[in-house]
Amino acid sequence: MDPDAPHPEPQPSIIRWVLGFLLVGAAWGLTTPFMRRAAINYTPPTRPSVTDPRNSWLKRKILGVFWAVVDLLRRPAYAIPLLCNVTGSIWFFLLIGKAELSLTVPITNSLAFLFTVLGEWWAEGKVINKDTWIGMALVLGGIALCVQSKS
Repeated sequence: MDPDAPHPEPQPSIIRWVLGFLLVGAAWGLTTPFMRRAAINYTPPTRPSVTDPRNSWLKRKILGVFWAVVDLLRRPAYAIPLLCNVTGSIWFFLLIGKAELSLTVPITNSLAFLFTVLGEWWAEGKVINKDTWIGMALVLGGIALCVQSKS
């Protein structure tokens, strides 16, 4: 056996995979309703450069978008969930580097859907009706089938 030959990296335990998928799904799903609520409750301040008729239409639009983004990012109610959401994207890219792509993408996106439903309940007080519960159970069943088919 060649001592200089590269050794294969050990695979993480199933607990670490599950935890990684759950973290990505939660980071994407739970934060979306909070960002939505912060964006809906946002009232932009009046900015003279955006409303000045001496500026061209294009310049007013570009400035309007620029200031809307800057003002939203200055608000913790929007910036903190956004930071968590982007962190989930970083975790996702770390996962797809190690996990099987045909499992990682459907699992994380399905979990994001489930966590979005829970986030709407938490952030907005939306009632989760029976059909949604059934849909969530079917999604979990689909995830289980995907995982089972790969093992």
